[in-house]
Amino acid sequence: MTSIAATSAPTRRKLVGAGRRQWVGLLYVAPAVALVVVFFIIPLGMTAWMSLHNWPLMGAHSFIGLDNYWAILRDTRFWNALKFTGYYTVIVTIAIFVVAFPLALFIERPRPLTGFYRTSFFMPAVIGFASASLLWSWLLNVDSGLFSPAAFELGLTERKVNLLATFQPAFWSIIAMVVWKVAGFTMIILMTGLQSIPPDLQEAAMIDGAGPLARFRAITLPLMRRTLALALILSVAGSVLAFDQFYIILRGGPRNQTLTAVYWIFNQSFVSFKLGYGAALSMVLLVILVALSLIQLRLLRQPEGVD
Repeated sequence: MTSIAATSAPTRRKLVGAGRRQWVGLLYVAPAVALVVVFFIIPLGMTAWMSLHNWPLMGAHSFIGLDNYWAILRDTRFWNALKFTGYYTVIVTIAIFVVAFPLALFIERPRPLTGFYRTSFFMPAVIGFASASLLWSWLLNVDSGLFSPAAFELGLTERKVNLLATFQPAFWSIIAMVVWKVAGFTMIILMTGLQSIPPDLQEAAMIDGAGPLARFRAITLPLMRRTLALALILSVAGSVLAFDQFYIILRGGPRNQTLTAVYWIFNQSFVSFKLGYGAALSMVLLVILVALSLIQLRLLRQPEGVD
């Protein structure tokens, strides 16, 4: 009996110690959990609840069930905005990676002025999208800006060209601005993936006679799946949620051809004051964004047995 009591006492102490450690761990994560609950879970629940109501800015709201979602099916402006958002997302994501990947390869290896190059390429990323949009709004101004007057003064154009007057130049101006703003951030993400590749693999492939393209295809890309997945998800999510540059620079023009999904949600919520309908549009966009992220994760999933 004494031996049983003697053995049970250490066991109880271990259980008490484990319980204390568990509570300490919960205390450490409690602030992060509180932030997620307050700034994500509760607003998400409120948005879902509002989407089931006719919720004007002033006056009482009334429950209408799924009527807002049925109205979305008939909202051709939203589907056109979603179509344009998809087109913009594909183009700008490709453009960002086309610029960011060579920059990451360039700055990944130590060389003279590497720190200067990294800082210079990354610097536009620290500017907010609203500030960058205001800057480019001035640069693209046909009279007092930089691009059009400079091209005219240098004799490249016969007159000052308004780059924002028609769809194609306006669209590609936005693409250029976003690539300038975001490519440096994507470059840093890709650089971390490149630096995580063991140099021994590259050296062994070089000894075996593999050229730069073969090494890139057989070693670099497979070992950067997780990094590419992260960079791609961030780029796609940011592009699907694009708003600032189209609102500040183009105001949805020319002729509403650059209305994005978020711009239309903003229009319905804070211009037409249909907060319930805007909430329903937001929930639809959230589902689309989650689905896109899951598809990207599945396509770029690390093969089994590869760390």
